[in-house]
Amino acid sequence: MAHAIGYLRVSTDGQVVSGLGLDAQRSAIDASAARLGLPVAGWYSDAGVSGAASLDARPGLLAALDALKRGDVLIVAKRDRLGRDVLVVAMVERLASRKGARVVSAAGEGTDGNSPADVLMRQMIDAFAQFERAVIGVRTKAALQAKRARGERAGTVPFGYVADADGRLTPCACERRVVALVRELRDAGYTLQAIADELNAQGYTTRKGTSWRHQYVSAIAGVAA
Repeated sequence: MAHAIGYLRVSTDGQVVSGLGLDAQRSAIDASAARLGLPVAGWYSDAGVSGAASLDARPGLLAALDALKRGDVLIVAKRDRLGRDVLVVAMVERLASRKGARVVSAAGEGTDGNSPADVLMRQMIDAFAQFERAVIGVRTKAALQAKRARGERAGTVPFGYVADADGRLTPCACERRVVALVRELRDAGYTLQAIADELNAQGYTTRKGTSWRHQYVSAIAGVAA
């Protein structure tokens, strides 16, 4: 018997905490599975992961692909949940196809069949998702440059520092301890996930008070270099 596998992704920690986006995606996937007459056999997600992330940085998506059996359907709310990189999305579809499964978007987007028109629609959707990511990146870079030109602090405060009212950075002792530990563990050959596990085991939390994940460690790895 064929099953549906649900995959969800949100790109910001705020969406993870609030559930914004995840609940809507789950509802859309449930409705799509019901229309296809398929029970949902499992749910997988990547929370706080950018659509630009490579496949090896998406453990939830890899697990969802691994769970697929012949005849199964991997359902996403929209194709851009698979990623905003045409090569990554193409790889996901190829891996699903090799297992005798297919990918379906709850929003349609050319995933109801494999006619030339359906394939073209999917390719266009994926290309526009990547284009949108690129446009957002250009706009963000321009906005940050404008702020720097005005003498304003641009971007988030680097981990290990705090900013005063004028935007001047000063070291933060508690965060610098984390940075030092990350440096020590990286020098010892620990992987990013192993470092995250060690930070959690020692009772350290992120700036937002949440548990460490390998993505967060990667974000400060440059500070620890």
